[in-house]
Amino acid sequence: MKTMLRLTTIAGLVLAGAANAQDYNAMTAEELLAAAQAEGTVIVYSFTSRISKVEAAFEEAYPGIDLQGFDISSTEQITRLKAEAAAGVSNADVVYISDAPVVLSELLAPGIIEAYVPPRIADRVPAEFSAPLLAQRLSTKVLMYNEEANPDGSPISNLWQLTTEEWRGRVIMVDPLQRGDYLDLMTEFVLQSDQMAAAYEAQFGMPIDLGDAANAGEKFIADLFANDLILVKSTDDVNKAVGLLGQANPPVGFTSYSDRRDNEEEGWALQVANDVAPAPGILFPAVVALGTGAAHPAAARLVIDFLMGDDSDTGGAGFKPFYVAGDYATRTDITPHPDAVPLADFNAWRIDPAMTLTIRAEVGDLILTLE
Repeated sequence: MKTMLRLTTIAGLVLAGAANAQDYNAMTAEELLAAAQAEGTVIVYSFTSRISKVEAAFEEAYPGIDLQGFDISSTEQITRLKAEAAAGVSNADVVYISDAPVVLSELLAPGIIEAYVPPRIADRVPAEFSAPLLAQRLSTKVLMYNEEANPDGSPISNLWQLTTEEWRGRVIMVDPLQRGDYLDLMTEFVLQSDQMAAAYEAQFGMPIDLGDAANAGEKFIADLFANDLILVKSTDDVNKAVGLLGQANPPVGFTSYSDRRDNEEEGWALQVANDVAPAPGILFPAVVALGTGAAHPAAARLVIDFLMGDDSDTGGAGFKPFYVAGDYATRTDITPHPDAVPLADFNAWRIDPAMTLTIRAEVGDLILTLE
């Protein structure tokens, strides 16, 4: 009889747990808290090192929950999550990642991650940023220059200048075959070939001669590589090379606009070349999702709610690491950062992940032949 009672109790707990899991998506942060504290731990894979600041703020806001944040690039995350899924393992409770074109096709479509939008902010995020996955913010890969060495503004007014002799060996970026967001940038040049062709004619006063290239975007990429484009391993390498103070003739490079936040601390003078024709680069979503089969489902949802910011004008502690010039909140009620180029005036192309995916592999193959 005692054994049967124990089994009945366990079965009841399992069923209750399943019911609770189904209800989690509709729960507020306050309603999730008790279950999250009972779970005690939450594991977050993050493409940004700023997860360490989120970790400290989250644990202060929610004592008793240990947030374990792992700083893993988007490319590495995709590889790891696919390998874990193939092995029947689900380590990540929360996935915070860029590289949306691949994420949608290789993680969301096969069910390795799943969408979640906290009820509290559902009506404050436009549909384009809440489905198929929730975008926490828009990030960038754009042309940056050293404003100490160029006090009158960017030395580049047209992207095609980067292919001229004056800029030979003086353009730097992370290898696009190693980082998906840089490959997305290269892909956008191709998708925007009409604008690239018009910019060529504006710069050189004649229609573009494509030669062996299929379009103006491919021609730009080929000419950029032929002009001794410098490829490095990390965004920090780009930032230091471009932004370091005291340089007489610094290079320019493609990097994150938001890295201006480190200028004072690192001794940099990074600034965005917003007025370059036809565009300085790309805006892309930083998305947040649940790991399917998460071991800590309540805490995972609580983290996503926290990452989206509180009800203050600036998003409070959860959004503070991202409330910087160059990151753009997707929530309509968060006040834009006062030091940033307003989003309406920011000239970067906003990527369409589905369109990017259609030719991304081809652009990667092209780059492989150029490196």
